[in-house]
Amino acid sequence: MQETVVLYASPGIGHIVSMVELGKLITHHYGHKYKITILLTTGLLDKPSIDAYICRISQSYPSISFHRFPHVAADTTPTRSRAAILFEFIRLNDTNVSSALKEISETSMIRAFVIDLFCTSALNIGSALNIPVYYFYTSGAAALAAFSYFPVIHEQTSKSFKDLKIDLHYPANPPLKAFHMPEPSLDREDPAYWDFLNFCTHLPKSNGILVNTGK
Repeated sequence: MQETVVLYASPGIGHIVSMVELGKLITHHYGHKYKITILLTTGLLDKPSIDAYICRISQSYPSISFHRFPHVAADTTPTRSRAAILFEFIRLNDTNVSSALKEISETSMIRAFVIDLFCTSALNIGSALNIPVYYFYTSGAAALAAFSYFPVIHEQTSKSFKDLKIDLHYPANPPLKAFHMPEPSLDREDPAYWDFLNFCTHLPKSNGILVNTGK
């Protein structure tokens, strides 16, 4: 039976390109041992340039294939933050993730399921199917260390970071102004804040984390 590594990219060309590059790296390292299947959402941040890019990759790398989900509509009410819309949209695709993993498992042995940080809701789906789930974190090891500590920082204050003029202290990292935190984590009144906290809380619950250390 074909052995497969399934990658799940968040919407947007930057996230998709990062997953494709990881797929290329796996292919380069292991040759044709593993087939690479990349799961893609449909319905948010889609652009013709993404379709053109996917077509080029499919032609140039036969071992990399793409599995497009059915269209999902998100609530894009203008008063909602972009991050809140994005994170909810990804959760709305959980059923598609489950269906895709089960379908791929019918013809392949899934050796690993690699997810973007924003795709955390898929972690339990993969685990429930007894598939090892790994995070692919592309922003570097220092940021990963900070985000892993984020749940601790959350417990140290009840105010939104955007309203604080203090330094946040993370192990092995220089101090960071509270209002310099990533946008989704700035406002506790924004549902995106609680999504972001959930992402960071689940990082150690995966089978491992792939991160660029710069070495």
